[in-house]
Amino acid sequence: MGVIFEPFKIKSVEPIPFTTRAERLQFLDDAGFNLFQVSATEVTFDLLTDSGTAAMSDAQWAAMMTSDESYAGSRSFATFQRTVRALTGIEHVIPTHQGRAAERILFACTVKPGMRVPSNNHFDTTRANIEYVGGIADDLVCEEGHDTRSDYPFKGNIDLAKLERYLTEHAGKVALGMITITNNTGGGQPVSLANLRAVSEIYRRHGVRFVIDACRFAENAWMIRQREPGQGARSAEDIAKECFSLSDGCTMSGKKDALVNLGGFLALRDPVLARDAKNLLILTEGFPTYGGCAARDLEAMAVGLREVLDERYLEYRHATIEYLAAGLEKLGIPTVRPAGGHAVFIDAKEFLPHIPAARFPGQAMAVALYLQGGIRTCEIGSVMFGKPQPDGSFHAAALELVRLAMPRRRYTQSHVDRILEIAGEVAERKDRLHGFEMTERPPHLPHFTAKFRAEGDWVRSF
Repeated sequence: MGVIFEPFKIKSVEPIPFTTRAERLQFLDDAGFNLFQVSATEVTFDLLTDSGTAAMSDAQWAAMMTSDESYAGSRSFATFQRTVRALTGIEHVIPTHQGRAAERILFACTVKPGMRVPSNNHFDTTRANIEYVGGIADDLVCEEGHDTRSDYPFKGNIDLAKLERYLTEHAGKVALGMITITNNTGGGQPVSLANLRAVSEIYRRHGVRFVIDACRFAENAWMIRQREPGQGARSAEDIAKECFSLSDGCTMSGKKDALVNLGGFLALRDPVLARDAKNLLILTEGFPTYGGCAARDLEAMAVGLREVLDERYLEYRHATIEYLAAGLEKLGIPTVRPAGGHAVFIDAKEFLPHIPAARFPGQAMAVALYLQGGIRTCEIGSVMFGKPQPDGSFHAAALELVRLAMPRRRYTQSHVDRILEIAGEVAERKDRLHGFEMTERPPHLPHFTAKFRAEGDWVRSF
């Protein structure tokens, strides 16, 4: 097929907000130059996140209408549980209102102060939840994962030699091991099936529980099928099931690859850990057969977990990301290569070398895209992961990225073409961009609520 088109028809539409440049400048001022604080009614193209922003299908809406909202023992929970078990092969299914709730419960039950949790790269909420209970989150991504311009196909892989040394060095102090598929912090990069098999074997040999952060499991399975030798004849569903079979459990944000606006789950093989997790769930989320969700959310997730493995959808989904990445590269805007599964990541460090990490080049790029054309994106760099040091120095993030996360089934090619036009206008004036000072820094997840001040008057004159 020459043209890969949207494998769906549009049945409902939502108007897009249009704003003037002067209005956008005022919105930025009011928000302290933090795009998380800008109202959605002031955003034309919202690429802040792919989490909870999907357009749901007619089948999902229909399933919601037949939900059973019983407090305990809901029929809808039984449907949801059956679907998750069939996909993952994991017995104990604990619904939560989103992925970070599953993380919070898992780490509260397993991580004691001073204990360690390795992964390829921990994303923001995962790291924050580990650190909140006194744990230490360590990143062991492969060396290729640090090179944004490398075309290595599986830059989300864990460095196996590092993992072996790590588990030996910290024997008895590792609460559990994790891996994120796809690796969001590193540019939405996939993990190969060979790496997952090897990581699973290493953890089992060292007696360490292995948990997958599976929020983009279907996109990872699709890229295994497309990129990994020997996997091209398998279905994405078959690959996904094998990935889950290698683990002792998983956390899942249904707001990604379950194609819903709310929901998630924690799935565990260990009945004792599952019992402890359910007890904690009752304290903060709800009864174990709804877990902070309405039954209609569970019904929508059950349908979405099946729909997301449709290979026409996965082909279109990845083609959209590749199209946006190729368009940005043609404009001279460097991106993390190869294209990931859910987003395009601009390499702000390479694009804006005149802005040091302590002045947040990714934030400058994100603000410029919004100011120029109402595109809201997300900085994944030193705003999110950098740390001021007691001696006054600044510990920068490994990468300075701007994520253009594509909501599922929401925008069409003409929207992407307009986004590229706006990005091109920014690229033509990139030398006018300068940095920011962070004037308010909260102790956890600073990118959500921090405030900034622009260096000089560059924002107004850009």
